[in-house]
Amino acid sequence: MTGAVMPVASGQPQGSERSQLWQPHLRMLGVAVLVILGLFWRDARDMVVTWWNISTYNHCLLILPILAWQVHQRWPELQKTTPHVWLPGLAWIALGSIAWLLGEAAGVSLARHLGLVMMLQGTVVALLGQKVAKGLLFVLFYSFFLVPFGEEFVPLLQTITADMSMLFLAWANIPAFIDGVFISTPTGYFEVAEACSGVKFLIAMIAYGALVSNICFRSWRRRALFMLMALTVPIIANGIRAFGTIYIAHHTSTDFATGFDHIFYGWFFFAFVLVLVMAIGWPFFDRKIDDALIDGDVLERSGARQSRFSVSRTVLATALIALAPVAWLSATSAQTSALPERIALPEIPGWEVVAYEPTYDWKPRFDGADHQLLGSYRRLSDGQTVDLAIAVFASQEDGREIVGYGQGAFDPDTEWAWSRNLPDVAQARAEQIVAPGPVVRDVLSYYRIGEKLTGSGSAVKLETLKLRLLGGSQHAVAFLVSAERDSEEGPRQKMIDFTKALGPIDKLADELAGLR
Repeated sequence: MTGAVMPVASGQPQGSERSQLWQPHLRMLGVAVLVILGLFWRDARDMVVTWWNISTYNHCLLILPILAWQVHQRWPELQKTTPHVWLPGLAWIALGSIAWLLGEAAGVSLARHLGLVMMLQGTVVALLGQKVAKGLLFVLFYSFFLVPFGEEFVPLLQTITADMSMLFLAWANIPAFIDGVFISTPTGYFEVAEACSGVKFLIAMIAYGALVSNICFRSWRRRALFMLMALTVPIIANGIRAFGTIYIAHHTSTDFATGFDHIFYGWFFFAFVLVLVMAIGWPFFDRKIDDALIDGDVLERSGARQSRFSVSRTVLATALIALAPVAWLSATSAQTSALPERIALPEIPGWEVVAYEPTYDWKPRFDGADHQLLGSYRRLSDGQTVDLAIAVFASQEDGREIVGYGQGAFDPDTEWAWSRNLPDVAQARAEQIVAPGPVVRDVLSYYRIGEKLTGSGSAVKLETLKLRLLGGSQHAVAFLVSAERDSEEGPRQKMIDFTKALGPIDKLADELAGLR
């Protein structure tokens, strides 16, 4: 008698069945991603242009291939899981759309780009489900490195690098004097410029450290320690590099030291620090090279709530959530009114307008401003001079904001450079900038937006955000009061005296904007 063994139904989809279940989810995921990229194509394009054109973010060009490689590494195990709709993913899409809305309203590209990435992440989670999201958790996290960030840390890194250089110079018995991010020695005058801040190297090392931590370590403690090393070693190494440049210049010449630094930094520095970090971390790697990054069987057995929402309805919900912030801004578009056709420098009691003759040409940068004025005033009582720059915007939008990188007291495309922040004056930001010579200037920056007068760029962004979200006039006016330093005490007091003579800046700003 011949017996036959019949397969036992397990209740779980097997090989070919699971493959068929994946297909509609992947198709709808592709549709949803195309919808989001279509709605926010300008932000996607701007991100790619930033990766390509700004050297600080060139490493982002590698993030997409790395993400694809990481998915490929996990794919054999992911195929053991069953995809399903998971509605919490829609909540993440909603958070991303809110981030984009806030960024668009305030004119903050970082928030817009972050919101776009979050919406794409949420789409993966909503359409593939909790089990797959667990398997792709690191990949989803790593996609945050697609967002260009870090420029806001440049002044801090410049200051840290300059302070470290001074410390090392003291150890080397080289006399030096520091003023902001400028260092003077008996053989030269050195600027710790933006390019010397080490920000591009630091951001790339953070992304690299996160990848190595996931691939080479299992222990979260070891991952945290490796990330700490990836963060601190580049900062310390950059301080040593800046000191080395000054040290070489002290014993040879400035031209030789500068040329050596460019070659060393461009070709060897990154590779050396990368090898150093890996060499330190190598003995502590605790993941074998052939270990799977995830366990598909464990993921499949994990509890996961199923949703009764269909895949197509989830795609529709995704599209509506992504569209909501665009529709909101269209409905609450800012009110605008015409500016005066011409504006003129104000008359100030006790001061007279004179020819503008700076030691080194200075002109603040306000791209997109509808009106710009720049003039010089002389006090009648003692002949002291102060310069006044005014910029008026009828409205703000991407590429024409009153505050932002490259806007304000100095134009980064000129020889002027930021040196340090000074103690603020009421309702104004105070800073020092330097040009070749050196020529040193103090600048007080006032901004009028809505009903607020402030020197804080963050406050300007928040007020702009409120007006864009709730509706209101987008008129914005900048007043920059400035003077060259001719003594150790600086021109601070005469600039304050000039501002008092100018009268209420908020009222004057409203008059220039045609609101009074």
